[in-house]
Amino acid sequence: MSTPLLHRQLHEQLSQFIVPKDKRHLDVFSENVAAILLSESGCLSRWIQYLTHRDCQARSHMERLSYFVNNSHITAETFYHPLLRQFLSAWEGMAVTLTLDTSVFWNEICLIEVCLVWGGRSFPLAQKVMEHPSATVAYSDYQVVLETAQSLLPADCTVTLLADRGFDHREFIRWLMEQRWHWAIRAKCDLNVQRANGAPAKIGDLVAPTEEAYLFHRVTVLDDIECELATAYLSAAGEPWMVLSDQRASLQTFETYGQRFGGIEPHFKDYQSAGFELPDSRLRGAQALQTLLMLLATATLIAISAAISLVDTGKRSSLDWHSQRGLSFFQLGLRYLHSRCYERLPIPNFTRLPRRNPRAACASQKKRQQIDCRIEFSKVTEFDA
Repeated sequence: MSTPLLHRQLHEQLSQFIVPKDKRHLDVFSENVAAILLSESGCLSRWIQYLTHRDCQARSHMERLSYFVNNSHITAETFYHPLLRQFLSAWEGMAVTLTLDTSVFWNEICLIEVCLVWGGRSFPLAQKVMEHPSATVAYSDYQVVLETAQSLLPADCTVTLLADRGFDHREFIRWLMEQRWHWAIRAKCDLNVQRANGAPAKIGDLVAPTEEAYLFHRVTVLDDIECELATAYLSAAGEPWMVLSDQRASLQTFETYGQRFGGIEPHFKDYQSAGFELPDSRLRGAQALQTLLMLLATATLIAISAAISLVDTGKRSSLDWHSQRGLSFFQLGLRYLHSRCYERLPIPNFTRLPRRNPRAACASQKKRQQIDCRIEFSKVTEFDA
């Protein structure tokens, strides 16, 4: 039986950037990415209906897929990183926002990711899967993820990294300072801080009253880390925000940190109910999940690339009925690829990420109001001492 159209086209395009030692690996890699895009699933058994060009039984398909995701030669360094470098090649000298976050699956596997925020969502730069039952990890666990992400960014980028509670590690912040990256990290309530006047306190004791904001300048945390602190209790958020940053504390500090929610939460949703349904994969081994996540990340880049081509040619409205973009680039790309395969037409060439950051998709006026909502404080107090 002939090779399916999407598989064949992906292989032709990916071979321009990916050069594995064994060419057969690229063929199977392309085949599996095509199955992911068509099934929109990270569950291996749902790929089988798109692998019928191989004349074998379903159990044999599952054995082959299991062997592939557990193959130590299938690495991000060989298959994902070359594609990602091509995707980001136009971003030299650009300002980029990254997120560092963790997610736990089945209370036994922890995923650590650094993602790039773009278009109201984010996509992975570097990932690490480890057998660990908690979202709290040590700096030694995620140092390699940071270093990998740094190596993949184009030259001369101005980087801002956003991280949640649990990443207020001295070695981590020192590393950020050494790289001359900007950063905003949400702190835990029990973190000790020394104010500019030398007075010690717990950060939780410095939270502003409801609907107010406190801006503390020249504070010291973690013994010798000099930084800025912005605190507020937003009734809309339902919990206090205590954000440490290398930039002078201002109301902009909250806006900057808030980009983390617009990027990482939709991304993790794409892994689950809004996209690839990763929990249904039932994979438990760290090696297998690492490979599967790399396949999903590749499929995500290809979908975004296809959507960029669709938008650039002025044909978005052929698949998205909203007056303004109501579908994420990820979802729009998936639909476009399905459409091209249904009509047996060539898929667009893999393109570079454009030097712009479009607004988040908005499928309703209510959603647009939420995105454009401006938070106003009844009082803002600055502390220089």
